[in-house]
Amino acid sequence: MATQVPGGGALIAPVDGMSYVRGSTDIPLSEATIGQFLRDTAQRFPDRPAVVFREQGIRWTWQEFADEVDVVAAGFAALGIVKGDRVGIWSPNRVEWLLTQFATARIGAVLVNVNPAYRLAELEYALNKSGCKMIVCAERFKTSMYVEMLQALAPELAQQSPRELHIARLPHLRTVVRTCDTETAGMLCFSELVEMGRVARDSMTFDAIDATLSAHDPINIQFTSGTTGNPKGATLTHRNVVNNARHIAMAMRLSEADSLCIPVPLYHCFGMVLAVLACVSVGAAMVFPGEAFDPGATLAAVSDERCTALHGVPTMFITELDRPDFEIFDLTSLRTGIMAGAPCPVETMKRVMSRMHLSEITIAYGMTETSPVSFQTSTTDPVEKRTSTVGRVQPHLEAKVVDLSGQIVAVGETGELYVKGYSVMQGYWDDEERTRESVVDGWMRTGDLATIDADGYCNIVGRLKDMLIRGGENVYPREIEEFLFRHPKIQSVQVFGVPDPKYGEEICAWITLRAGESMTAEEVTEFCRGQIAHYKVPRYIRFVDEMPMTVTGKVQKFVMRERMIDELNRSTPPTA
Repeated sequence: MATQVPGGGALIAPVDGMSYVRGSTDIPLSEATIGQFLRDTAQRFPDRPAVVFREQGIRWTWQEFADEVDVVAAGFAALGIVKGDRVGIWSPNRVEWLLTQFATARIGAVLVNVNPAYRLAELEYALNKSGCKMIVCAERFKTSMYVEMLQALAPELAQQSPRELHIARLPHLRTVVRTCDTETAGMLCFSELVEMGRVARDSMTFDAIDATLSAHDPINIQFTSGTTGNPKGATLTHRNVVNNARHIAMAMRLSEADSLCIPVPLYHCFGMVLAVLACVSVGAAMVFPGEAFDPGATLAAVSDERCTALHGVPTMFITELDRPDFEIFDLTSLRTGIMAGAPCPVETMKRVMSRMHLSEITIAYGMTETSPVSFQTSTTDPVEKRTSTVGRVQPHLEAKVVDLSGQIVAVGETGELYVKGYSVMQGYWDDEERTRESVVDGWMRTGDLATIDADGYCNIVGRLKDMLIRGGENVYPREIEEFLFRHPKIQSVQVFGVPDPKYGEEICAWITLRAGESMTAEEVTEFCRGQIAHYKVPRYIRFVDEMPMTVTGKVQKFVMRERMIDELNRSTPPTA
């Protein structure tokens, strides 16, 4: 039976009791390029607020923003960047990042998102794998000294002209642009790029360039953080990200009257698509609290700017809620937003809805390779669905849950989630083998274990690789994490498996406690006794101050597992 989804029309419920769903096709897909997407919004809302970078003191309307994008695009063109060239961006959340995102798209260049946490080897790999002709970089971010790292990779910078570089270890690179105004040998300042653009803009034939661009052109390479091997460069098109952003905004009921606080990183799809492009789709204002996430700065931005929406991963919301001075911030303007990027504990979702006034907050699920959102709750979904599922499939997408043989499982059964439709990436850049492994007959293998219920709501129960088998029993860490999170002393918990000679794998839990609390492993075990099956009770329990995480706030379970295995090996006496 078809059900209605706000902004998305009819949703096809699971067919014949099987875990297969198909999103609405009532609203046609857009064939606009990112450049057209921005210009259309600037024409509709020229004088409405568009961009606020609080740390940099920048406030632009939509027309001012579109004009600045054209200037930077002209600057790139003046430096020889043409359609298809790859331009890297290596920076925290700064206005230069945003301008580079849209300016490259304006002339058909491919933006390469370089993870702000990358070090030398990772940077070298990303630039060479994608064949970057130019990189725009900040001076530094936290302990990462970007300019110094580039100089280490390219000592030739000290003796070469910034207009025509020849670097042995970075053979494709021709230009380095740094975002501050400090003169550096072999590099241009972003302000110089802007001045070049102001001179060149009047002679730019943007209409002629537009005629050469297609919504199906690759426009973005995002390197996914793998646990083994080199990162893979997911290649996305205008059509991928523009349409995903439109559907995300629809699910949130976002409009030009809204303003979104964006503390999530721009280099990731969360910032670039779920935030920035979603705002562009409807003319909502973008408010950036700072270069990197800071809970105080985020709450202050919401309060001062009267933001109506807020994005974040669960750990961000948790640290905001747990600030001692939380009550001094006026968050009554908030209505909606997205919590995504990692599984959301049910109790966190409830606190966010009640204490932060985010009564219409949504949960979104996806992956970089699907541009990224595949499932999302709506603002009108029952609270129970918004706290226990990731919602229903997005328009124009299909999804299915399959067993190890590739057969679709019955409604409610667990299997691997596959996604198909406009949002699936073109492939991994210059990596046909890994593309074939991940995309099968148009279906993207997510690697996530999921269930789909009779109403079409999806629940992510864990990663296929995270599922552990203890003594023949399948154990899903997410289930144990949700249970332990109910304990009032526990702030966050991560569960994973470690090798065991008797059971194959044993369960380990890493726990961080709320401020001022103390707890013993025995208390945790007692809390589990009689409440969950005996084989799900963690054998190893460790209390830690913080979890190892990526820049985007995703917990790195593989790091925990490696550390725990090392600890157990050191504590086990050698056999005779």
